[in-house]
Amino acid sequence: MRIGVGGPVGSGKSSLVAALCRELAATTRIGVVTNDIYTTEDAQFLRATGVLDAQRIVAVQTGCCPHTAIRDDISTNLEAVADLELATGPLDLVFVESGGDNLTAVFSPALADAQIFVIDVAGGDDIPRKGGPGIARADLLVINKTDLAPYVRSDVALMVTDARARRGELPVEAVSLMSAGGAAPVARWVLERLTAFRVDGRLDSGVAPLDEEPHHHVH
Repeated sequence: MRIGVGGPVGSGKSSLVAALCRELAATTRIGVVTNDIYTTEDAQFLRATGVLDAQRIVAVQTGCCPHTAIRDDISTNLEAVADLELATGPLDLVFVESGGDNLTAVFSPALADAQIFVIDVAGGDDIPRKGGPGIARADLLVINKTDLAPYVRSDVALMVTDARARRGELPVEAVSLMSAGGAAPVARWVLERLTAFRVDGRLDSGVAPLDEEPHHHVH
């Protein structure tokens, strides 16, 4: 199963992936593919954490807008996943982390079986109200860095309420990765998705695919 992890720059995508690997690696064969435009910094960060063997973390340098490699031309990422499994053996789960982008970045359903979108309280508690396809329809929305809320004057409860108003029944988790077990709610969700995937070989959330509607890709 491939899970796409997207969200704005600095929202904590790499830290979340590291925490999930730490929570799940003992029982789940995991690989990670990171996307950066010109560097391999996210992959280097994850390798430095020691949460997985270094060979299970590979980097894609997109050389272009992150939207392209995760939504429009996903061939480089698909090849990276295939090469990763060829090198390491069969995997249960691969996290594909997008390069940081704005609120409109989404994954092609041909690349990601499920999608996590990460925002953080330091970006402002109005972000859920601003919406966008990641916030409105990602399979899971994570509101990260709740420990910073008092320092940046963000209202976490308001963010959760606004996010739920946008998302209906789709889940929202507010977390702080600075606390022990902070990623546990997200890890439980991932395991539930993985169990469903193993039964059916696919996931059916009942929600229209994120890229079903036409996109206006503007810089």
